[in-house]
Amino acid sequence: MRCGLRTLAILFGLLAGLVTAAAEDRPGDFDFYVLSLSWSPTYCLGEGRDDRIQCGGRPYAFVVHGLWPQYERGYPSDCAVGDTRVPRRTVDAMLDLMPSPSLIRHEWRKHGTCSGLDQRDYFALVREARAAVNIPPAFVDLDDPLTVSPEAIEAAFLKANPGLPRDGFAVVCHSRRLSEVRVCMTRDLAFRPCPEVDRNACRRPSVVMPPVR
Repeated sequence: MRCGLRTLAILFGLLAGLVTAAAEDRPGDFDFYVLSLSWSPTYCLGEGRDDRIQCGGRPYAFVVHGLWPQYERGYPSDCAVGDTRVPRRTVDAMLDLMPSPSLIRHEWRKHGTCSGLDQRDYFALVREARAAVNIPPAFVDLDDPLTVSPEAIEAAFLKANPGLPRDGFAVVCHSRRLSEVRVCMTRDLAFRPCPEVDRNACRRPSVVMPPVR
């Protein structure tokens, strides 16, 4: 009986901790942003195979996956802001950077709601953050598959973006393919270190970048 009560006490403690953590996810209460840039050809070869907009006729290279509020450890999500619907005109205005209506709506619900900004200002900040990051010329229009080391991708981004710290971004892979590059930025969109994000970088010796065309 004593063991059963002890187990219940542990379970209630864990549940209380989860509730407390969720309650702490308040809009505007975070430390920095991560701008996630997705390598679209990898997405289109996998889960996005049926995405007719992003993976249809027009070729895309790096696209914006999202702008994510972060804690120094962990991140907030799905903050309570009332109505989370994204109007069609807002979606249409973001398709040049985020060519997936469902992604735009998802990113607002999960991440944008925690920014403390309204939709108009949040998506304007997404656009500003994207403009602050230079894509290395070699990755703008890739005609053939490229096998490259994560270190070489890092070096290219460091060269293209003066002031970007080596521990201020991460190259992320999915299986053997490049998935994303995640860049850490202050709330004012200056580059900054982010050890936790950097620790989750791809550890493979090489990755494949499927071609844009």
